[in-house]
Amino acid sequence: MKKNLLAIILTSFFFVLSFVVTAQTNPPDPGGDPETGGGGTPPPMGGGAPIGGGTLILIGLGAAYGGKKVYKIVKENHEELES
Repeated sequence: MKKNLLAIILTSFFFVLSFVVTAQTNPPDPGGDPETGGGGTPPPMGGGAPIGGGTLILIGLGAAYGGKKVYKIVKENHEELES
């Protein structure tokens, strides 16, 4: 009973905490034309968010994980063929 009560209290605490943390005010409006970025020139395509580094890391980690799985399967099949 105590474990269930503790689980309910902790779950409720983190549930409420998630709302408190996200309840932040919006930043003030910088003004200007949203189409031109306020300076008269259009913003770069995609908003100028750098995504190249993170994408390469995720692809590299996925390739390493896939290579490990393939190596394990080949090793298991090789041991079965030797038996």
